[in-house]
Amino acid sequence: MTSSFRRTAASASILAILLAGSAPPALANASPIASTKQGIATAQKRPWLYENSDVPIDPEWLFGELPNGLRYAIRRNGVPPGQVSIRLRIDAGALMERPEERGFAHYMEHLTFRGSKHVPDGESKRIWQRLGVTFGSDSNAQTTATGTTYALDLPQASPEGLDESMKILSGMMTEPNIVDGAVNAERAVVLAEMRESTGPQSRIADASRKFFFAGQPMAERSPIGTAATLNAATAAAMEAFHQRWYRPENAVISIAGDADPAAMEALVKKHFSAWTVPGKAEPIPDFGDPSPKYPAAAVVVEPGIPTGINLAWERPWRPRADTIVYNQGKLTDMLALQMINRRLEQAARAGGSFLQASVDQQDVARSVDGTFVTILPSGADWEKALNDVRAIIEDAKATPPTQTEIDREYAQFDTALAIQVENQDTEAGSKQASDMVSAVDIRETTVSSQAALDIFRSGKPGMTPQAMLESTRRLFSADVVRALLMTPTAIPGAQEKLTAALAAQVEAAKNARLADGTVTMDDLPKFGPPATVVSRVPAGGLNGMEIITFSNGVKLTLFANDAETEKVRINVRFGHGQQDFSPTNPVPSWAAGYALVASGIGKLGQRELDDLTNGRRLDFGFSIDDDAFEFAAVTRPADYADQLRLFAAKLAEPRWDPAPIARLKAGITAAYDTMSSSPDGVLSRDLNWLLRDKDVRYRTPDKAEIAALTPEQFRKTWEPILASGPIEIQIFGQVKADDAIAKVAATFGALPQRKEQPVPAANRRMRFPAHNDKPLVLRHSGDKDQASAVMAWPTSGGFAASRESRQLEILTQIFNDRLFEGLRATDGAAYSPSVQNNWPFSYDSGGYILVNSQIKPEKIGYFFKLIKDTAANLASKPVDDDELQRAVAPMRQLLSRASTGNAFWMSQMEGATRDPRYIDVMKSMGPDMLDVTPADIQALAKKYLVPGKSWSAMVLPDGVEAGK
Repeated sequence: MTSSFRRTAASASILAILLAGSAPPALANASPIASTKQGIATAQKRPWLYENSDVPIDPEWLFGELPNGLRYAIRRNGVPPGQVSIRLRIDAGALMERPEERGFAHYMEHLTFRGSKHVPDGESKRIWQRLGVTFGSDSNAQTTATGTTYALDLPQASPEGLDESMKILSGMMTEPNIVDGAVNAERAVVLAEMRESTGPQSRIADASRKFFFAGQPMAERSPIGTAATLNAATAAAMEAFHQRWYRPENAVISIAGDADPAAMEALVKKHFSAWTVPGKAEPIPDFGDPSPKYPAAAVVVEPGIPTGINLAWERPWRPRADTIVYNQGKLTDMLALQMINRRLEQAARAGGSFLQASVDQQDVARSVDGTFVTILPSGADWEKALNDVRAIIEDAKATPPTQTEIDREYAQFDTALAIQVENQDTEAGSKQASDMVSAVDIRETTVSSQAALDIFRSGKPGMTPQAMLESTRRLFSADVVRALLMTPTAIPGAQEKLTAALAAQVEAAKNARLADGTVTMDDLPKFGPPATVVSRVPAGGLNGMEIITFSNGVKLTLFANDAETEKVRINVRFGHGQQDFSPTNPVPSWAAGYALVASGIGKLGQRELDDLTNGRRLDFGFSIDDDAFEFAAVTRPADYADQLRLFAAKLAEPRWDPAPIARLKAGITAAYDTMSSSPDGVLSRDLNWLLRDKDVRYRTPDKAEIAALTPEQFRKTWEPILASGPIEIQIFGQVKADDAIAKVAATFGALPQRKEQPVPAANRRMRFPAHNDKPLVLRHSGDKDQASAVMAWPTSGGFAASRESRQLEILTQIFNDRLFEGLRATDGAAYSPSVQNNWPFSYDSGGYILVNSQIKPEKIGYFFKLIKDTAANLASKPVDDDELQRAVAPMRQLLSRASTGNAFWMSQMEGATRDPRYIDVMKSMGPDMLDVTPADIQALAKKYLVPGKSWSAMVLPDGVEAGK
């Protein structure tokens, strides 16, 4: 049953999402869950998706099957308005390939996009661009071990556009242009994708797959394939693969969008009914079972990676009837694992032998039903980390949990599911279409969010301590148990030590369980008397948006609306962000993302805050903008008052627990060398700093700086920031305006008047590096055939030329499209070039246009020549109208879709209480960006793409020089 109860390796389970990141479980974002209106299943014949299942049929879907065997599911969804999302899944992935065909399923995905009987080579991309589709996000495809899914999000879908799109899709499936010319041209692209995706993480993934699936086809089946099989591919071989697997009985079409389901069904029948393939369908091959005859332990050495351990209890995967009882059992398993995860997190926070550890159950590629454990040791003693994690698991296997523990986890899951019921009216059609084909992939069903919640709640009586104990024991039992040690350097005798450690008996931990807590919101710091409202005026943006000023200086931007049912977005912007720091004197701003939040509030540590927020929709995001620090959360009407209390209490009485500092330092240090092991890693570490002329505010700290940080230094930096500077609150969502104003008055309005520290003039400046005739050379320690190159030109910043800043978005889209064609078409020089426009409104300078791509080292000279030639061409003559509209139409649709949600308007209004010019540029955004002519684009290119002002850099492998 898919409603976030998805169990695959490729997509996160609800458990993984609830535990994602370094935020505590109770403060992590809830997993999205399929949301539909509840209906009652009738006596109708159960649709194809629900065969052998008794879960409630989701009546919002129209199911059908063509005489040729193609199945479809269609539903109406108006989020965002006008869009129709189409997913077409073929039951052909890497596991369906023969040994000589490795990579063919993914190769076929590429070929289908090139052209078909209905569309000349390369033209489908352009047709969809004219219809407002953004290539790569609105139109894309993905190949996994078990299938290939084509995705199309068609904005403002007209009947004509839908008909044309369905015709193109049908041609892609039934008669793609599988000819030698296309196969040879696309080979370079696929090999470029292979090259750019190869690195430490991909090698670890390959080694893990070979080890954990030893003896099964999955061990040797990466979707990308091998260089040998890709180079040997011919049109005849690709055609044979296509004939075996691209058949209507292997296809499922899922459509969700703002269109009449009956009309969409008619288009499916019109364009796909004639699809026939001679002969019988190829049977799905046997994916095999995990075998105990292969080694139980292995070691992978990969320079630069942090030391880590993965364990797996592997059971044979078998298809099961997706029944209510089956799903209640799976939910019981998830609760049992969640309790162990919470215990592991408590141990990691305490500064033990591991920085992070988690457990999860996954059904992987219909090959293994596995329980997986990941461990990140806190130092070199991986054996102790493994022992300590196993001890916590053994404790869970030895003794049942308390009812209080079960209730804690039950409340967490119940809230996550209930939130999806509350927000079902705002779930995007693209997600619903994707969830449907994902359910098909894992051979499960999909249900409405209300049905998912009902199934969960109806299973509560069975979620007893004994049931949890039995579930835990079953999850950590298997005939095949394997452990993989990943290390940056060779360790003598490591495999023997790991084998012995895995076989050794482990004593159950004695102090792993969490004490029962009775924390309430009353345990947060108390506030003073509420502020009074000094002014309340329309914001000048959207109708109904207001700006409220309180007597203590706090300002609120309020947009009370019902656009998102049961959802309230809150941002708290305080201080001046990066402008509060010197561009020349480094401070530990880099440590705040985790340590500031995890250090607690008042007398409450993170453990108590977990209890306080359990079963509530409360979050605690933190980020640093150029001009403000920001707390952010998405909550709901029932919880938003306490969300405001939580944020205000953090400013009023922060706690300075030293443990998060130690954990953060150890984690960053462990992963630090990874940044040097690939060109992308080097750029992620250094590029922002270099593009800002080595401004230390944007610099990644070195190991010595990380090691030197003390809790006292961290507090010295952050305590005055939390206590001073302006506060701007944003509340957008389903609230009553007067009530929201009163809630802010009683929390942030009750804080003392804050001191305003002036921002030094030097902190308000942003610099771009000086022009260099020769690119700066950086080095990485990874693969010898990988390099990256960047070229950037300075633009500007601020509000004076805001129209230019918007139109630069169109220029960069055109630039990007030309590079995409040029770099892919030339011997696979690059797979994914990128052109970006960065224009800071919070500074009067420092903006830039950036071109970036991974590239073969020998093609770097070609890369820079192509960049310069493209820039010169854009400046020398106007683009033609078709090329311009193929950039403008997708941007128009992106704006149209984004503007239907509160998140968009909230982001545009950031800073508006301090500077009303943000409102002006928000109101003019559409005309500024979209009312653009070829002459405008040419003028911008002449003004900004000036050869004598560019800055460039390249990242080369150690010992390799760039090609001319």
